[in-house]
Amino acid sequence: MSDSKQREQMTSGKGFIAALDQSGGSTPKALRLYGVDESAYSSEDEMFDLIHGMRARIAQAPAFTGEKVIGAILFEMTMDREIGGKPSARFLWEERGVVPFLKVDKGLEAEANGVQLMKPMPDLDALLDRAVAAGIFGTKMRSVVSAANREGIAAIVDQQFEVGKQILAKGLVPILEPEVTISIDDKAEAEDILLEEITKHLDALDEGQEFMLKLSLPTKANQYASLIAHPRVIRVVALSGGYARDEANALLAKNEGMIASFSRALTEGLSAQQSDDEFNATIAEAIDGIYRASIT
Repeated sequence: MSDSKQREQMTSGKGFIAALDQSGGSTPKALRLYGVDESAYSSEDEMFDLIHGMRARIAQAPAFTGEKVIGAILFEMTMDREIGGKPSARFLWEERGVVPFLKVDKGLEAEANGVQLMKPMPDLDALLDRAVAAGIFGTKMRSVVSAANREGIAAIVDQQFEVGKQILAKGLVPILEPEVTISIDDKAEAEDILLEEITKHLDALDEGQEFMLKLSLPTKANQYASLIAHPRVIRVVALSGGYARDEANALLAKNEGMIASFSRALTEGLSAQQSDDEFNATIAEAIDGIYRASIT
C-alpha cells in the first residue's frame, strides 16, 4: 500500500512533479533538445541508455529534492534501472525525498471523434505488480483531446477512470491525464466538456477512491478550481503541453491550487555538453521558477 508519508507529501507538499517519462516515440526529440542527435546512437538500446543518463543526471542534481520537487514520473525502463547505485524509485524516495510515479500507458490509438484513446494494456496488472515491488507510489497514463467533441471526450474520461480503478485496486494512486491539445481553436469549449465529464465520474466514486488529475493549462484561469476542491481528488497538476517554460509558468501562476508536472519545460536549456556546474545551475534555475509558479 502507499506510504503514508508519500501520500501526505502528494496531498499537501509544496512544489511540483517532474515528468521524466519520455517514451520510445518522444525520446529522439528529447535527446535532440538535450544536444544529442540520432548519429550518437545506432540502436534503441543505446538511445535508452542516453536518455537514462539524462534522467539520472537530473535526479542527482543538488536542487532535485523533495523540498521543491515533490514527485517524479518515470518511464518503465527508468524504473527498471538504477540511479546512484540504487533502483531508481528507491533512489528518488530514499536519497531525494521525491515520490516516484510510473507511466503505464502504451501509447495512443488513431484519432476518432476528435480524441485519441489509450491503446489496450493487456499486461497492466503484471506491470502494476512490478511497480508495487519497486516502491512506486502511483501511475500516470495519457490520452489526447483534439476537438470539443462531447462523445469523444466522454469516451476518454470513461477509459481513464476505468483503468484508474484497476490501478487503485493494486494500492497505487492513478494520475489521469486527458490532455487537451493547446493549439486547437475550440480549446476552451473542450475544457468545459472535460470538466463536466470528469466531475460526473468523481461524484460517482465510492469513499476511499481517490485520484490525481494531470490537465493542460486551461484557457480560463481557475477552470479546474472545483476539481482541486473535490473530496475524491488528491491533487490537480498541469502539463506544459508545448508551452515554453516562462509562458507555462506564467499561465500556471494564474491557477490557484494547481501545481506543475512539466517535462519539456523542465528540461529546457539542459545540454549533454554542459559541465556539471553548468548543468546543475540550469536545472536549479528551472526548478526554482516552476516551484514559484506552483506555490503562487
